[in-house]
Amino acid sequence: METLYHQTNKQIQEVQSHIGRLETTDRQSVHLLENELQARIDQIFNQLERLEILASKEPPNRRQNAKLRVDQLKYDVQHLQTALRNFQHRRYAREAQEREREALLSRSFTTNDADTSIPIDETLQFNSSLQNAHRGMDDLLGSGSSILNGLRDQRSTLKGTHKKMLDVANMLGLSNTVMRFIEKRASQDKFIMMAGMLATCFVMFLVVKYLS
Repeated sequence: METLYHQTNKQIQEVQSHIGRLETTDRQSVHLLENELQARIDQIFNQLERLEILASKEPPNRRQNAKLRVDQLKYDVQHLQTALRNFQHRRYAREAQEREREALLSRSFTTNDADTSIPIDETLQFNSSLQNAHRGMDDLLGSGSSILNGLRDQRSTLKGTHKKMLDVANMLGLSNTVMRFIEKRASQDKFIMMAGMLATCFVMFLVVKYLS
C-alpha cells in the first residue's frame, strides 16, 4: 500500500504543476494539455479506489490512519478536478465572447437608395445572438455556482477529515511535529479553496460585465 500511496501522491503533485501551465499554454495546445490532465486525474481516481480497498485490509490499529491518508489524497485530487473545470469554463467563456465579437464585427448592412435601413432579418438575427449570449452567460453562472458549492462541500469534508485525524492522533499518540504539519496542510488547503472561490467570482463578474 505504501508504494501505491507514494506513487499516487507524486502523480497528484505532477498534475498540480501542469495545471499551473494552462494559463500560459497557446490555444493550439491547450486542448491537448486539458485532455492529458483529465486522463491523469481519472487514473488517480482509479488508484484511490484501490487504495481504499487496501486501507480496509490494514490491521485494526493502522486501518483508521490509512483511511485518513487516502481521504486526504481524495480531497487533493478533487481540488485539482475543480481547478481544471474552472479553467475550462473560463476558456469557454472567452471563446464564446470572441465568436460573438467576430460575428458582430463581420455583420454587413445594406442600403436602399438614399435611405439607410437595417433589414428585419438582420435585426432578428442580432437579437437571437444576444439571447444566445445571455443563455451562455446563465449557463456559465450556473456552472460557477456549482463549482462554489463543490468547494464548500470539500471544505466541509476537510473539516471532518481534520477532526478525525485529531481524534486518531490522540489515540495513537502522534508527535507534535506531525500534528503541526497536518494543521499547516489544512490551512494551505483553506487558502487554496478561498483563492479558487475568489477567482470564480471574478470570472463571473467579467462575464456579466462583458456579455451583458
